[in-house]
Amino acid sequence: MSLGAVRASCGYKRNPNFSAGRARKRKSAFRSGAELQEAALGLLDRHQNLNDLLLEVEDSVKPGGQGGVERQEVSSESFIVSVLQEQASRLGVPTAILAAKNAVTNIEQICQASASPSQVPLLNLDQRKRLSCLLQTVKDLLANNVFCRSLFCQEMWKMKDPPVLEAVWHLHRGDIVGLGELLESNPAAPAVVEWLCSSLCGLCEQVEESSGDVELAGRVLSDFAILFLQNGFQQTSELGRKLEFKNVPYICHAVLQRMLTWVLDAVGKEKQEDVSTLQAMRFWLNVFNVSVYKSAVHLDSLQQFFRHTLTKVLTYNPLLKVSDAIHMQKEWSFTRTCSLLTTLYRKMFMAFSAKELICQLQQVLETHEVNWQHVLSCVSTLVVCQAEAEQLFKDLLRHLLIKAFENYDMENMITAFLIARQAALEGPAVFMPYSEWFKASFGSSGGHHGSSKKALVFLFEFLSELVPFEAAPYLKVHIMYPPFVPTKHRSILLEYITLAKTRLADLKVAIEDMGLYEDLSSTDESVQPQGQALRDVEKALQIFENTRKIPTSVIEASIFRRPYYTSWFLPALLRPRVLPKTPDAHMAFIDSLKRADKIPSNLYSTYMQACRAMKEKMLQDESKVETSHSKEPVEQLKAELAELRTLIVDQAKYEDVPAQIAVISDRLTSVLGHSGDENEAATLNSPIQVDVSAPRLEPSHQSAVDLLLTSFCQNLIAASYFNPPDRQGLCLSLFVKMMCGHRNLLPALLGRLCQLIYHQGPSLNDAHILGLAAFVIHLSECRALIPEVKANCGISEPVPEKVLSISEYWNCLLVCRTEESFAFCMRFCTAAASYLMCKFSSYSCEDLCALLPPSLVKKLQYIVPRLSLEARGILCEEAKTDLIWSSLSCPSLNYKRASLCLWKQARFQELLKEKALQLSFREWLLLELEVYPEKDILSASERQDFHYWAIYQWYLPAPSASGGCDGDLEKACGIIINTILDSSQRLDLGSYGQSKMSVSPDILCKLQEMVLELGCRRKLLSGCLDAQRHFLFEILQERLKDTKHSSALGEQLWRQQELLLHRRILVGLPASALIMTCRKGKKTMLDCEDFFRFVNSELKNVSSRGYALSYDITAHFFRGLLNASLDCEESAEGVNEVLTACQTKCPIVLFSAALWWPRLEPVLCSQWKRLFGAPLAEELERLREWQSSATSFLSSGVVFPLSGPPWISAAFLHCTIQQQSPHGRERRALKRLGTDTEQLLVSLLFFSLMDLISAKIAPKEGVDFQTSLEWSLVILQCLEERGMSWPLLFHSAEKGPRKYCVLRSAASDCHIRLLPFAFYSLTPCFHQELLTREQTFLYVALDLYIQLLRLFVEGKDLPRQSPDTTEHGDPLEVISTARRFLFSVIPRCPAPSFGNIQPLLATCEELDPELGATLLHFSRPAAAMELDEELVLF
Repeated sequence: MSLGAVRASCGYKRNPNFSAGRARKRKSAFRSGAELQEAALGLLDRHQNLNDLLLEVEDSVKPGGQGGVERQEVSSESFIVSVLQEQASRLGVPTAILAAKNAVTNIEQICQASASPSQVPLLNLDQRKRLSCLLQTVKDLLANNVFCRSLFCQEMWKMKDPPVLEAVWHLHRGDIVGLGELLESNPAAPAVVEWLCSSLCGLCEQVEESSGDVELAGRVLSDFAILFLQNGFQQTSELGRKLEFKNVPYICHAVLQRMLTWVLDAVGKEKQEDVSTLQAMRFWLNVFNVSVYKSAVHLDSLQQFFRHTLTKVLTYNPLLKVSDAIHMQKEWSFTRTCSLLTTLYRKMFMAFSAKELICQLQQVLETHEVNWQHVLSCVSTLVVCQAEAEQLFKDLLRHLLIKAFENYDMENMITAFLIARQAALEGPAVFMPYSEWFKASFGSSGGHHGSSKKALVFLFEFLSELVPFEAAPYLKVHIMYPPFVPTKHRSILLEYITLAKTRLADLKVAIEDMGLYEDLSSTDESVQPQGQALRDVEKALQIFENTRKIPTSVIEASIFRRPYYTSWFLPALLRPRVLPKTPDAHMAFIDSLKRADKIPSNLYSTYMQACRAMKEKMLQDESKVETSHSKEPVEQLKAELAELRTLIVDQAKYEDVPAQIAVISDRLTSVLGHSGDENEAATLNSPIQVDVSAPRLEPSHQSAVDLLLTSFCQNLIAASYFNPPDRQGLCLSLFVKMMCGHRNLLPALLGRLCQLIYHQGPSLNDAHILGLAAFVIHLSECRALIPEVKANCGISEPVPEKVLSISEYWNCLLVCRTEESFAFCMRFCTAAASYLMCKFSSYSCEDLCALLPPSLVKKLQYIVPRLSLEARGILCEEAKTDLIWSSLSCPSLNYKRASLCLWKQARFQELLKEKALQLSFREWLLLELEVYPEKDILSASERQDFHYWAIYQWYLPAPSASGGCDGDLEKACGIIINTILDSSQRLDLGSYGQSKMSVSPDILCKLQEMVLELGCRRKLLSGCLDAQRHFLFEILQERLKDTKHSSALGEQLWRQQELLLHRRILVGLPASALIMTCRKGKKTMLDCEDFFRFVNSELKNVSSRGYALSYDITAHFFRGLLNASLDCEESAEGVNEVLTACQTKCPIVLFSAALWWPRLEPVLCSQWKRLFGAPLAEELERLREWQSSATSFLSSGVVFPLSGPPWISAAFLHCTIQQQSPHGRERRALKRLGTDTEQLLVSLLFFSLMDLISAKIAPKEGVDFQTSLEWSLVILQCLEERGMSWPLLFHSAEKGPRKYCVLRSAASDCHIRLLPFAFYSLTPCFHQELLTREQTFLYVALDLYIQLLRLFVEGKDLPRQSPDTTEHGDPLEVISTARRFLFSVIPRCPAPSFGNIQPLLATCEELDPELGATLLHFSRPAAAMELDEELVLF
């Protein structure tokens, strides 16, 4: 009978609605509590039920009586104790024993009251409520010392069914009976273990069925786990106080082992187990959460448990052989390993450092027989989830190899190889490729195998034993990158290679099908020759683009590896495509192979037909040209990226990020396609092609890149909402590193970044800019994984593409030219630098410098002072506050203010002191020269102020160590000139790839100021300056010394462009800067030697007229000469001396004056009048007279005066003739020349031939080829009629008096090389008399013919045929004419003519054997000829 029933019978009734109103007062039937208790005991005697009694718990609400009369209450605690004592005395047993037995009976009844047919570990709500009441009563009994714990424990095990797990847990949690005490009380320890294991398994399974009990089950599991570790892995210091437990340590240890076995048994059967079972096991793995134990378990016990568990996992069921591991290890990579096992590893890893884990792994490998699947999956998990594991594994591999070769131990060798291969399977983002490891370990004489022949034999014995089990990729590595072997032991290597090739043949992988540029980092056995051939084509195209020659490897393959070449390489090269309008490198490569007979005609025809068919199909249905890739991998990638975001925003889940990133990497491989396995780290030396002007991306790759970039930006913003960057862990770094590990993703990634930054930058919002800037910083972290970038600027000129590092690539994309691009660049660079300094706030300046792309910092050094006057001053000390990340990630950020805030940071200013990050004067100039003045963010006056500050206040006084000029004005001028030239030679993408020929007016103005200041300073210097060099020409000459291009054509084009720029700069400087003044004694002299030298060696070669400079430089020199003469005591005398010197030292200046005199004369006369107001200097007057004489001679028929050098008179006469319309008067004028005019006429012929050549190579100069040819023939006819000697003009090896060396020295090198072309254009006017009159004629004709052939063979300078080419203009026709002419004249040449051709015979026989034989025949000595005739007579 319960206490409630007793109360009811005694007049105590509960108010069913206590809160609704007062209970009606009722008078008690008993006068005291004692009477009440006695009545109750009497009632119990009649209706006794102790079990129900123990379930009673006194009501917590005791309402007071009305009218101030207190209600008389009876304590249930004392009442139950009284009842138990009364009952115990009747039965003759101790009260405590009776209470314990009754409590066990109650528990048994409660546990059996479940509706479930089988016992479950958790109670239902009713059971839980009843048990709670019972436990409260038991606690009261314990407090009154009327409850026997030991008997209670023994009775618990005597129940019909074992106790329910939750009930036992409540006993433990309520401090009624400790779990250890309860376990120890059962002598049958194995039965306890069985009960615990089945209950724990049931608990895990029940949780999966009922989500509402997860929290309770977690607490139950945690408490049991704590008990297991406290008792199963006791420390020495704890053994003393736990000696009372003898069976408990065994039980706890056994339970943990049984549960681990339960999980490990399922690892190999993951696909066979149902989902609920796997989920139950995952719930059990919560036991391995380090956070469960906190301070409840000693750290040493926890590590002992995890170390023991790791050992058990690695040694569990070691049935697999090494051969199985070699064959199957690819299936044990991180993403392919059972998730139960990787989860278990990751949880255990939390208790140790990476170094401790690898030491434990090493110890297990050395002392136990292991399960290779578990060991290698542990390696994969460790290298993926622990960033520092890569270097530790490298150290372990080195240690294993040392031990292996010290003791010639095969076990250490196989362990090293398996670990190296397993780690490499996770990709280059986490570990070096196997091919790289193999080369590093055995590819040099310093390898472990190089110490002795015994070591070498040991290595090859080991490799040979592997061969029967090896996969093809590893055999290819061993063959293509064989171990270093001394020559005397070469046979050992060859024997292994033969064995390996045999194995490849068994695998049906023919060695002939190995690629030309095989990627041996891939371990995918399914790589087929088709895929490798595609990669070979890509590599061959890269080489061809660089060299414009067919790669040697392709030529060799076409001969020695014909099956691969014809079956795989050519089909890969000739895959049908829509051909571009302008032939690209791919088409040029195919054409080169076709011309070299390396592509069969029928195959080429089929290819062209297929290309045309593809174009037609595209035009018919353009809308269908989309990649039909499956959307399923993309959706899977999206799902995994979404899961990553949930981890990144929760700092407690950062430990799960590496594993999730590995899963994303696996999904990304599916999206990108199979080629990802063929393009891994071994191709890192191959530059990535990016078309900067118009990046092209495959749709599938672009979608993947967009997903990844979007995910990165979202993750950054979401994580920054909760934590600043320095508290976001390595999540984003690992994410970017994973992306860089996918080699075939990088072209699309860099191309997409080009689109976003270079093309769309100004239109991006703040969140995009912040995300991309942070992404660039993390890419810089992974720069070792990113190859160089070959930036194609999308132009057709033969200019080599730029090969850039990843840091230089950002510089290429972040341009500062317009107001919009300045604003974007400032925002981007500010965000990047700020993120770096917040993310890596604990790093030293040196470490930050290594992470930060220099171009970003240099852009800030350029932009911030340019846009902010405040940044140009000296920073105040108070501006040393820390950078607050929240202000940068604020949506309403003012980037100008943010950049200034960053600029003022003391840490950032320290960073700017790092030499690698300092913006030099040259770099500043390059950036400034890129600006479009009309679109500049600064006005013209603001720009001038900025230039003045930057040049005169910042860089000029700054030391050279920090990029300045040391206060040296001449050095500053040199930097400006060199930078202007470099900038003009660079490809300007904003101008669609055209090189800039104009010079920035603002920068040129500053250069002019400096040059003038230098000139003034020189005048003030005392002493003799005779030996002083002209710094300006020294700078220009120095630039032309070094060859900057590998190809001759590239060098020629660069040099021509460079000289045109030199001329442009010279014309832009003050005219007097071309000429120096020096003192000789007391006299001031004009020194033009440097200018003459520069003109003769370089500047004349950019003259299209061949014998004259352009008007601008000619006029500039004469103006400078007149200005400089002001410093002379006698100005006219100084001018006369210079012009006189020109006649012998630089005649091209006078020839130029002759050509441009009609324009030049008024300028010079006006200037002379302004400066001196006196008659012209004598030599200037003479120039005017020569011009006047030529004009008079042609117009009025006066006699042509022969004063001065004849070639100068000839120059003025020739130029005057060219300037007048042809009326036939010139022909008559020639006849009026006197008899002593040979040099004049030959000089006229020379100038006419120069025009003839100019008409071919520069037809836009206004010189007509036919007119020049006719005039040349007229002059030649005049010379022939007078019997004058003219062939010496063409004699390059002239001896004796060199009459015409002045003419040849004035001509450009190109015109001189083309003299043979001009010579053989004159053949119609060559007469028989020449052969007898000019004994050197045959030598000259033959020498020029050889030169003509060489020009044609080398393809240099020879003018190309144009549509309007006449008979004499076609180069091939000229060569044919020359050959016919020689064959016709050789038999008619007198014997002396053959005397001096001997040096040319060998060359002639090489280039034209038939002509050489003819020459030999007719050049035999006369005596031999006569002897032949006598022999015939006899």
